[in-house]
Amino acid sequence: MEPGPDRGPGPAAPAGGTESAGPTEPADLAGLIRRCARGDEDAFATLYDATSPRVYGLALRVVRNPAHAEEVTQETYLEIWRHSARFDAGRGSALSWLLTLTHRRAVDRVRSVEAATRRDDDYQQQTEPRAYDTTAEQAHRGLDAQRVRKALAGLTETQRQAVELAYFGGYTHTEVAQLLDLPLGTAKTRIRDGLIRLRDTMGVER
Repeated sequence: MEPGPDRGPGPAAPAGGTESAGPTEPADLAGLIRRCARGDEDAFATLYDATSPRVYGLALRVVRNPAHAEEVTQETYLEIWRHSARFDAGRGSALSWLLTLTHRRAVDRVRSVEAATRRDDDYQQQTEPRAYDTTAEQAHRGLDAQRVRKALAGLTETQRQAVELAYFGGYTHTEVAQLLDLPLGTAKTRIRDGLIRLRDTMGVER
């Protein structure tokens, strides 16, 4: 069963994305997700109304484009509806799970847009006369991006979430702690450990 098509970011998803989660307290979100897993559309609507400002706000912070942020929000809630049975309260809070799904979708959208931009740039470079040979420069840039992706893949899930929010999403340590439902000291430790591991991994590969 699919949720109704009329749910979308709309007025419930202001650009600031810093409002409270709404009338439903965070403690109730896990129950709403469990009801979604049983096909309860009323629970899905309540979950959407309670969390969409936060979801849209995070998406906008990452993609920096309102239209893309709306699409990411819609894709995220579709994923939540289809895969709500995968939520495991023992591995973290419901809000953290929702925002993790959102962040992954938003990062995927950024990468997709960047890839399209690179294709356009490559086409333009191939069809215009070159003042100098850029092959070596492009190869070096590609290798650097490959190192970063490989290094991120080597982090633990918690380290990768913290590092991506802090350095790809532009969040402060305090905001990362709030998004991941962690004490501030724990969030700082995960970011620091993740960066150390990234540095060591990339240093070995150079």
